[in-house]
This record gives sequence, C-alpha cells and structure tokens, in this order.
Amino acid sequence: MTSLLVRPQQPDEQGKVLEVTPESAGWEHVGFRVHKLEKGQCLEAHTGGREHCLVLLSGRASVTSGRHRWEDIGERMDVFEKIPPYAVYLPDGVGFSVEALTDLEVAVCSAPGQGNHEARLIEPDNVKRATRGTGSNTRHIQDILPETEPADSLLVVEVYTPAGNWSSYPPHKHDVDNLPEESILEETYYHRLNPSQGFAFQRVYTDDRSLDESMAVEDGCVVMVPRGYHPVGAAHGYELYYLNVMAGPKRVWKFQNDPDHEWITKQQ
Repeated sequence: MTSLLVRPQQPDEQGKVLEVTPESAGWEHVGFRVHKLEKGQCLEAHTGGREHCLVLLSGRASVTSGRHRWEDIGERMDVFEKIPPYAVYLPDGVGFSVEALTDLEVAVCSAPGQGNHEARLIEPDNVKRATRGTGSNTRHIQDILPETEPADSLLVVEVYTPAGNWSSYPPHKHDVDNLPEESILEETYYHRLNPSQGFAFQRVYTDDRSLDESMAVEDGCVVMVPRGYHPVGAAHGYELYYLNVMAGPKRVWKFQNDPDHEWITKQQ
C-alpha cells in the first residue's frame, strides 16, 4: 500500500466520485464509496455478499429494495447543518435503487454480511448524539449504526470537529485481537471541510513506525486506516466533518490509546 489517501474523481455514469474496496485497500472487511447524483438521477446496485448502510449525506431521495420502499427521505441539504442523517440498512443478497429527488450525496458503506437482519430505515431520531473531549479536543458525535443497533459487521458514525481542534485524539488504535481490551477493526474516514477550500491533517502510525504516514486532507478525501493510531487535526478557520466506517472479525469497538499520550486523558 503506497498511500492511505484516496482523492475524489469526476462522477461516473452512476455519480460515483470515489471508492474503497477490500481489494484496493489490501484488507478484508470495509468497503466505502460516495455517489453524487443530480436531481432525477438513479443509482441501481446489488449488495452481493455484503451488508450495506446507505447514509444520505445531503439531499432527499426515495430508496427501494425488494418489498421495501422509503419515499422522500432526507432532511439536511449540507452535512454542516449538523442535522442527524437519514440512513438505510440493507442486508447482503438484495438489490436496491436510490432515486435522487434533489441533488444528492450518498455514502455507501459495506462489510461482510450473514443475512441476519432485515432491511430498515434509520431515522434521525434513532441517531444518538454525544460530545467527547474538552477544550481543543472537543468533537461532536452522531452515531448512525453503533454496536447497540443490529448489523452483522458494520459500525458507522459521523464526527464534527470544530475549527482548530483535534479529533480521534489522544491517538488510539484497534488492530489487535485482545478482547475485552482491544478489537481488530479496519476503518475509513470520509472528510468534508467548511469552508470547502480548507484542509486538515491526519497521521496513521504504528508503535514501531513500520507504518507512519501523515496526510494533508482536503474536502472529499478518504483516509484508510488498516492498523495503527490515527489522530486528526482541523486547521484554524476550517470546521471538519468525517464519516467513519469500521468493520472487522468481531463487531466490537475496543481501542487502546498510544501510551506516550495516555496522560492527556487525565486532563479531560
């Protein structure tokens, strides 16, 4: 893997602007892509052997899968409105379509599925909100598909980091099968910035520095985290949003902080 940073491209015929697959990432679990659809455009696809979570980042849509149809869902027109999103959970082995009723940005999150759960709508009222950290380590959470909600593999969460603040901090990792202390989870970060010409920084590194990559992240970029610690810093003047997708052998999020920076938690 030469780089952990994936930049957006021009939309294809189904509006896809970026994609991470297990094959492209060199891992086993997480898949992620973003489609930007114009009003009236339709995305049609099949989940295959993977469960999906469709997150309506901005805009309104109607989503159909088999006997299920959710008409005219979506409320926020921009992720920085900070309204919790509408999302749709889909099991593996089903077809689906997304019809854009306005210009639409939709994230397609996926991971291996076992067919254990029914398709369902995740409404904003079902998205748990929280604030973590203090001072310049404050960030705001919107938990779309947490451990407490049914799924086979996927964990999906949004995070808003105020301008000048740090996030995913102190640096933490989840790359060792050592439950109940730590679990193995691959992860993607889909970054958006407000104003959009801004930038943020993300570092991904391991204790032995066999992986140590620092990236300037711009609006619409994805950072892949196969292992290691992965802190994020938002530049002064630029608010940062990111959508996290995690999955691994077990659907449990247990992490370990970098021991060198563990002391910071005692200041919060």
